[in-house]
Amino acid sequence: MVSGVSVDVVVIGAGVIGSAIALELAKAGREVVVVDRAGGAGQGSTSASSAVVRYNFSTFPGVATAWESRFCWSAWADHLGHDVGELARFERSGLVMIDVDTAPRIGWLPLFDEVGVPYEEWDSATLAARVAGIDPGRFWPPKRLDDEAFWADVPDSLGAVYTADAGYVTDPQLAAQNLAVAATKEGADFRFRSTVTAVETIGGRVSAIVLSDNTKISTPVVVNAAGPWSGRLNQLAGVGSDFTIGVRPLRQEVAHVLAPEGYHRAGGVGPVVADMDLGTYFRGEVGGGLLIGGTEPECDPLHWLDDPDDAAVHPTMAVFEAQVTRAARRLPELKVPNRARGVVGVYDAADDWTPIYDRTDLAGFYVAMGTSGNQFKNAPVVGRLMAKLIAEVEAGTDHDTNPVRYHGEHTGLTINLGAFSRKRERNADNSGTVMG
Repeated sequence: MVSGVSVDVVVIGAGVIGSAIALELAKAGREVVVVDRAGGAGQGSTSASSAVVRYNFSTFPGVATAWESRFCWSAWADHLGHDVGELARFERSGLVMIDVDTAPRIGWLPLFDEVGVPYEEWDSATLAARVAGIDPGRFWPPKRLDDEAFWADVPDSLGAVYTADAGYVTDPQLAAQNLAVAATKEGADFRFRSTVTAVETIGGRVSAIVLSDNTKISTPVVVNAAGPWSGRLNQLAGVGSDFTIGVRPLRQEVAHVLAPEGYHRAGGVGPVVADMDLGTYFRGEVGGGLLIGGTEPECDPLHWLDDPDDAAVHPTMAVFEAQVTRAARRLPELKVPNRARGVVGVYDAADDWTPIYDRTDLAGFYVAMGTSGNQFKNAPVVGRLMAKLIAEVEAGTDHDTNPVRYHGEHTGLTINLGAFSRKRERNADNSGTVMG
């Protein structure tokens, strides 16, 4: 065993979540080491994120966290607090949430009112007028391409809710790198190409981690932000038996095509469109492109993995064709290429698509997991709420019976972190998809 160092906190994972947590812990004066198996910050599931910034969630804490995060992205340099070189940019393109019976607007618009998120309610005529080339038809439920009903004419049409302050971050990996550089300037130490092989304990408390090169890093606090490897890390630490929410690695694909003519606005980009009616979402990007992903419709098999390292890294024609063809039903001028192009990632997906930000039954061992798919947008605030959680629990707060509350610096909103508990009851109003 190689003698390592002794630090206040070890964060495992240097994606956008882990890097954000490291920044806030370092700002709080803690000595932080971040370890990651990849060669740099944001090279795991963060790099495959569509980086959409939206606010429609099914709970107040979900909406409030996303809305608080919006102000961090809008003033990214200020949030980082350091000159980090080239900055990721928040593109305020707006987002169109197309109506769907499984997540009716009446269920979540009151949360927008409570939080203070501005929005517009559109009928189908307004939707058709405001988004160039869109078909407002009601196609529900999502169908496979080999289902004859997929191609049938539809008599009904749908409206939507538009949030002008939504959009996307132009480069998700760069955003993670920005956070990592800022954390380094606050004193955090990042160690890449480092895989954790053991978590040591003394007297019911975490005491050290051991890396694959036999280096030991002694610490009283560990934060598991390991993305799709978070479940494996929990096993190493012997935690998880009291979790009511499971987390599994899920292989996902995002297609990349050219947007149809007219979709992008003059001098800008077209809006993000969340379309659970067809089982897809898409967003434009600077340069005329369109990213298209899925919303886990029941007709599609999900590609769960026992080991995230087993994920095939190239996009498949079957998934590509399904996603792009569904988007083409909504945007009839969209062309479906005969060659798959896009990115593949492995999500750290929770059973209810809500993250777990919590302590565990091993003292000093914390988790920020189940975040993939819909938490990129919340990363700046996740760093702060995890720093708050750790500070209060380490000071003696029983978070399981008296949940820690985080007060938003920008909005003044109070977020009950019990909503992200490992022991929570499942939210009956959750859509059961990546939309939350």
